[in-house]
Amino acid sequence: MRFSIVICTYNREKYIGASLDSVCRQTFANDNFEIIVIDNNSPDKTAEICSAYIEQYSLVQLRYILETEQGISFARNRGIKEAKGEFIVFIDDDETIDDFYLEKLDSYLTQYPDARLCATSVVPVYETEKPKWLSHYTMRLITGYYNKGSEVKTLGGKDYPGTGHAIIKKELFTLFGDFNTQLGRKGSSLLGAEDKDMFLRLIENNIDCYYFPDIPIYHHIPDSKLTNDFFHRLTYSIGKSERIRTKSISEKTYRKRLCSEMIKWAASIVLCLGYTLTLSPSKGWKLIQFRWNVSKGLLGK
Repeated sequence: MRFSIVICTYNREKYIGASLDSVCRQTFANDNFEIIVIDNNSPDKTAEICSAYIEQYSLVQLRYILETEQGISFARNRGIKEAKGEFIVFIDDDETIDDFYLEKLDSYLTQYPDARLCATSVVPVYETEKPKWLSHYTMRLITGYYNKGSEVKTLGGKDYPGTGHAIIKKELFTLFGDFNTQLGRKGSSLLGAEDKDMFLRLIENNIDCYYFPDIPIYHHIPDSKLTNDFFHRLTYSIGKSERIRTKSISEKTYRKRLCSEMIKWAASIVLCLGYTLTLSPSKGWKLIQFRWNVSKGLLGK
């Protein structure tokens, strides 16, 4: 089997149906891909919705699996274990894809047989008005926006993708380990860094990350993700996650991360001044808030 699409979900009954619709309608041969939904203890109607789609798309290999160990890393690792495909395609439960996605991805992988780690673009789909404070520097943070152009290329370490738009050859998990279960969201928490930990581990082991254009992931952004409260909780959690990630490697790695934070502060101040001078002070102020919250989380405050 060529592909295993793994969708890990928690309490997203509003979005999981659209996500399943998009992956079930692929033009790729039904016998050459499967869809695995890993339900991480959703208290909503996720199970019933998945059951309805299994019945509706009877010709598609769609499986529903309950993972009772709470946490996105546990869910992803369960998906990896269950996957039968050569490549695992991770799609988040609030994302959709075009019906030609797998067909075009297969074409790229045939053209580039050395590709074992891949990323595609992410296009935000706003359910409400895009806020004025959202800038180039906070857009990926909030919406997952990711675009590396219109050409196939290999990416540098700083351009690592998020898991929700990544394709990983299953053998890499056998070689380099699964997702770190100390990291990642658990229930309603906003901890992260499990994907950063994974991708940096792969890149440090000389696994090139390929970027494939023209097969975007559409990430649906509700109003709740554009509030000040969500912004503060998310950015603090980024710092807290980095503290856990770097300390789990070594104290030296953590201290190095603290030093890089000072450099990021200097850059944020310069950017804030630039936005203020170009009459976009809200964008600049959000960068300062971002840095402040990350620093607090990084220091364990």
